[in-house]
Amino acid sequence: MVLRILIGIAAVIAVFLAVVATRPSEFHIERSITMAAPRDTAFAQVDDFHAWSAWSPWEKLDPTMKRTFEGSPAGRGAGYSWAGNDKVGEGRMTIQESEKPSKIVIKLEFIKPWTATNQATFSFVPAAEGTKVTWAMDGQNNFMAKGVSLFMDMDKLVGSDFEKGLASLKTAAENAPKPNTEAKTGDPAR
Repeated sequence: MVLRILIGIAAVIAVFLAVVATRPSEFHIERSITMAAPRDTAFAQVDDFHAWSAWSPWEKLDPTMKRTFEGSPAGRGAGYSWAGNDKVGEGRMTIQESEKPSKIVIKLEFIKPWTATNQATFSFVPAAEGTKVTWAMDGQNNFMAKGVSLFMDMDKLVGSDFEKGLASLKTAAENAPKPNTEAKTGDPAR
């Protein structure tokens, strides 16, 4: 009887491991929003890690989070590290590509509670209402992540954070000071 139970448990474990092994190795999560702001303004909110505190969904999860800025002040080579509570963990981001005003590519490295390296991409496309901003993340699922994906919908979980962040980014970009594009004539009456 015990032998049959052990064989049954071993069979269930083998099936579970086989199912996990067949899960996709790569993942892609993407969300978009359209905002009434010029591309340059929306782009600037993402290209400078100092501006992320105004819109990043994770910044609000731990007000005492430690932040470190490295490298360039903004754009390619800019770096940002964080260490916080269990909700935000620990990691770092580095801007690898900054193609003003259309695209930003970020190397995203998680250290705690798990290690992973992913790529985040922001694209800024002109739209009738202003700018369509798309936030995407791509990466590789290790065996453990494949197993977790059987029980948690990572697209829904991370995607909801992207949606919150994009809504806050929209507010930040739409409320950012507008550049003065009027020609100065020297005549105060004009």
